[in-house]
Amino acid sequence: MKRTTLAMLITLAFTTTAVAANDWKDSAKDAWIDGKAETTLLLNGNLNSFKINTDVKDGVVLLTGKVDSEVDKALAGELIEGLDGVVRVDNKLTVVESAAKTHQEQGSALTDAKIATVVKTRLLMESEVSGTSIKVDADNGVVTLEGDVDTRAERDLAIAIARNTTDVSRVIDKLSVVPN
Repeated sequence: MKRTTLAMLITLAFTTTAVAANDWKDSAKDAWIDGKAETTLLLNGNLNSFKINTDVKDGVVLLTGKVDSEVDKALAGELIEGLDGVVRVDNKLTVVESAAKTHQEQGSALTDAKIATVVKTRLLMESEVSGTSIKVDADNGVVTLEGDVDTRAERDLAIAIARNTTDVSRVIDKLSVVPN
């Protein structure tokens, strides 16, 4: 009887430890994703990261707070969606538009800013591309990539990343292959 009780207690202790370890790993992963999300928003020059809150549970990122336009809301969601470990983005940001800007001016300029920011972020996050060496500009959905890359494969990957970004209509390649 004592052996059975002892065996049950040991099994219970190991099970509890394993569950606690998994809970700890999950919360550490969520905290890591939350940190990356906050940093990504902070480093973006088009968004006011102090007005955007991020909460992460099981890899799902909840965005709350206020942004100036639908484009900013979409930009925030798209930036976070591209991060490693993110399962899904629940974008609950509230749009508070400025009355001073016309809808058309705001949409075009901010769409181009969003496109350039998303392309640049994706280039920086891609380990096979030296994103810091590539300048990204957008004008009416046309993205221009300019700078030096080490190989043709890196150039092709950078162009593919830009082409596969939402709202990009065309990519102008001004990249130079300069092997190190």
